[in-house]
This record gives sequence, structure tokens and C-alpha cells, in this order.
Amino acid sequence: MSSTAANPERISTDNHAPNVWPCLAYTDARGAIRFLVETLGFTESACYGDGDTVDHAELTWPYGGGVMLGSAGRDTPLDQHADSGSVYLVVPDNTLADALYERVRASAATITVELRDEDYGSHGFSCRDPQGVYWSIGTYAGHGFGE
Repeated sequence: MSSTAANPERISTDNHAPNVWPCLAYTDARGAIRFLVETLGFTESACYGDGDTVDHAELTWPYGGGVMLGSAGRDTPLDQHADSGSVYLVVPDNTLADALYERVRASAATITVELRDEDYGSHGFSCRDPQGVYWSIGTYAGHGFGE
């Protein structure tokens, strides 16, 4: 069934705020924020908590969307998945994917899939951040988005 048949009143995503926000829990949330901002290029939009504890943080991706995260151990449903997960980040072109690849290589992250061109048209790579969350970065924006 096509997405149009399943939802005949599908709304265009043009000019809408992002409505999907992956949520992550980290043992060292402040360290995760530093990595995501300094290495991957997120912007810290909000961060609430005291000391080493992050009750809630929002990091925006400069090309749309973002992630929410907080400290593990706050008795939330995310605690059982602390320091795990997988997020895909879309970048607008090969040059930016290449530059991010070099920044990640120079960081404490681990490259899990080397920079490459995929048969479906993406140019990108995957890594695991210092606490274990997987991040894939590529130029593939999905069908109907960015084409």
C-alpha cells in the first residue's frame, strides 16, 4: 500500500518543524553532548539539570531535526537502553560527509563503516560514539525528501 493510499491527507513536510526526535539516555550525558556538538556539529538548544546530571537536553541538527537526550539512572523507560541506539543524519553533500568523516576519525569515536558510496545513491559512513551509540551520516535523504 502506498503512503498516499494509507494516508490520503498526507501533509507536505515543507516548512514544518521536525516531528520525529530520537531520544537517548547516556551514562555520561554531558560527555555525549560535547561529542555531538564538537565532533558531529549539533547545536545545543536546551539543557536542564544540575552537575553531571542532564534531566533533558535538545540538540538540533543544522540540516533539520534533532535529538533529545538525558542522563541514565533517572528511572525513565530509556534507562534500559542507555548508551545504545542508532541514528541516521542527513548531510546536504559529499563534501560535508567527507569533512565529518575526518572529524570523527580524529575523535574518540570508532568508525564502523568506512566512507563509501552506496548503490542507492548515498555517500557516507557510520561510527559509534565514545559511549556506544551508533551514528550513520550520509547524503541519502529518503524518497520524496530533498530530491
